[in-house]
Amino acid sequence: MQNILVVQSLTKKFDDFTAVNDISFNVEKGSIFAFLGPNGAGKSTTIKMLTTVLKPTFGEISINGFDVLKEQSKARESFGIVFQDNSLDEDLTAYENMVYHAVIYKVPKKERAERIQKALAIVGLCDRWSEYVKKYSGGMKRRLEIARSFVHYPKILFLDEPTVGLDPQTRNAIWSHIRKLNEEQKITVFLTTHYMEEAEAIANNVAIIDHGKIIESGTVEEIKKRTKTELLEEAFLKLTGRDIRDDNNGANKQKMILGLGRMR
Repeated sequence: MQNILVVQSLTKKFDDFTAVNDISFNVEKGSIFAFLGPNGAGKSTTIKMLTTVLKPTFGEISINGFDVLKEQSKARESFGIVFQDNSLDEDLTAYENMVYHAVIYKVPKKERAERIQKALAIVGLCDRWSEYVKKYSGGMKRRLEIARSFVHYPKILFLDEPTVGLDPQTRNAIWSHIRKLNEEQKITVFLTTHYMEEAEAIANNVAIIDHGKIIESGTVEEIKKRTKTELLEEAFLKLTGRDIRDDNNGANKQKMILGLGRMR
């Protein structure tokens, strides 16, 4: 099957700290790929490089056949992204947030209304389109972010812990919507999550990163077989250890360049 994302020897250094250390992996078109790791393992740094927020120190990234370093605009048109932190304008309505995003991504004006309606329908927000986002619950905001992320019809959708802090019912609803996108719209999904049961239930393939390096990859069943475990969470703990991690490794150095590190 064709790969929509190809990563080769990807490395990111902050002074003397190596956040991501020479990682390589592929994501098949139409698949759901889970990128897992403890706090500070390099997940978010990797996603920022894949989505052009951070420039790699070394390595190559290809998205939908476009070189992320040399063809940034084409690469950006090929993906949608939902970051961990809320990025909606809460003083606008849901519809206005969607229109703003559609304009940025140059969705043809004559197609905007229909695309927005379809996207809101997929995440169950058609009847709340005219409400201000500040009146939304956390789960509704998350669903709106997901709808907004694919209104320009991306080929791959990046989801950085999309269900963090949500109740089980909302988490289940969001994953149902994501499956629907993957199955009906044929959108490839690249996700991170700390909920191992979510990854085990939804992902076709998994890569586990720790201390900046990929330490295991394959299908869930392959990883469980190699680690002689019955659950992905057990395999994850066996591979990464049971010590509690903080998220400060390299964090201060990263914060210094966030907002300034967008690729030029």
